[in-house]
Amino acid sequence: MKTLLACFAVMMSAVATAIAAAGGYHLLQPIPVGGAGVVGVLCTMDSAGRRLYVSHNTQVDVIDVDSGKVVGKVDKTPGVRAVAVASELGRGFTANGQGALSTIFDLKTLARIGEVKLTGEDPNAIIYDAATRRVFVFNEDTNNATVFDANSGMVVGTIPLGGRPAFAASDDKGHLFVNLIEKNLVQRIDSRNLSAGEPWPAGCGGPNNETMAIDKNNGRLFVGCRPDFRRMLNPPGPRPDRIMVVLDTNNGRGIATVPIGGNPDQAAFDPAAGLVFSANGEGNVTVIRQETADKYSVLETVATEPGAARLAVDPKTHKIFVPNNDPNPAGSGPGRNFRVLILGMGEALAR
Repeated sequence: MKTLLACFAVMMSAVATAIAAAGGYHLLQPIPVGGAGVVGVLCTMDSAGRRLYVSHNTQVDVIDVDSGKVVGKVDKTPGVRAVAVASELGRGFTANGQGALSTIFDLKTLARIGEVKLTGEDPNAIIYDAATRRVFVFNEDTNNATVFDANSGMVVGTIPLGGRPAFAASDDKGHLFVNLIEKNLVQRIDSRNLSAGEPWPAGCGGPNNETMAIDKNNGRLFVGCRPDFRRMLNPPGPRPDRIMVVLDTNNGRGIATVPIGGNPDQAAFDPAAGLVFSANGEGNVTVIRQETADKYSVLETVATEPGAARLAVDPKTHKIFVPNNDPNPAGSGPGRNFRVLILGMGEALAR
């Protein structure tokens, strides 16, 4: 086992070294989607199906990640915030802010299969737990989570939470983790008996622990601190409270902290490359190298666009996908020209 882990660490180091040698991440291609984005637009990668799901106003746009083309959309998802994917079931699930609903759709045809009435208000984050084949939807306004069976769509429980939930992750071994923003806490949940244990300190300098990603193999959580809280209160650049905290999924022990950019809203982990990504609304992506399970360092900071605070990673190609839209000329809310930026290490395509 130690030999296998050592070989895996060497492979991850080789990928990270190749990234640095290739000049790092840069824009390969922008994908025009059309229309306007919304505050809180998120993206979800389905690596097995080779598709990217981007929540966008009242629909989910679907992009073929190999061709870089928009191939369809999931309709009738009012106020959609996020998407979860169950590849082995051929199903996708949305968290719809309007009406407190989750739409179930077919991953191949994108056709609507059904919908679930949630037991809370303002659903934001949604994840699929492979260990139980259940879907967990986290409701911000009511501080709880709705749990339903991924096959039947039947609600099996509601989990009270001690604060306002944000991003969540599953270890696919029977445990979930969710940020309780404004509390500086991470809540661990038993996905089988639907019980919440004692929350852990997130390790941020203040409240608003927002982003979350997970390394399932090593049992590490990556929690992004967001002192700016959804708008830039301070100029871009390094600050002591702009950090990502690494926690042990077994006991919540703090492992490390790494500097990131301001106003992050989504993070991702590439296990094959051993890289953690933080999309920062100040206009960049922080690329963090996992040297060992307990040691982390910033590999590079990649310029994107102001407001581009969400991303997803494709562990097959190591590309990252960053949605964004033009600023609103009126100065309030999102503008038009919604698009997804593809960043990677290859040659840039014609714009």
